[in-house]
Amino acid sequence: MNENRVTPSAESEIGGWEIARMDEIPPVPCSCGLSRRAFVSGDNAASLHQVDISREARTHWHEKLTEIYYVLEGEGFLELDGERVPVRPGTAVLIRPRTRHRAVGNLRILNIVVPPHDEADERFD
Repeated sequence: MNENRVTPSAESEIGGWEIARMDEIPPVPCSCGLSRRAFVSGDNAASLHQVDISREARTHWHEKLTEIYYVLEGEGFLELDGERVPVRPGTAVLIRPRTRHRAVGNLRILNIVVPPHDEADERFD
């Protein structure tokens, strides 16, 4: 029998699927700004983050994680291995492991992280 289980992170799981209400997930500070993170626990294949980019976003990289940044709001740049790439709503960028990156500008993005987010995999120079 499947039970509807709601966790403090505003996620619920029913059988073979999960739902997250991003507006109910408390934001946490991250190297990019403030992130609302869904699907980070368990044995999920990916996690989803809604991130409000801050002016203090730090260049970082990941040893294992692949990220897809999808711009929801705002315009700015992604710095990718030192190159500035302009972004605007509707832009998607796949960032492979070991690519140094940060977002610049007043942006709100969705970040799809594969495998799911792992704090221990974030590196700074």
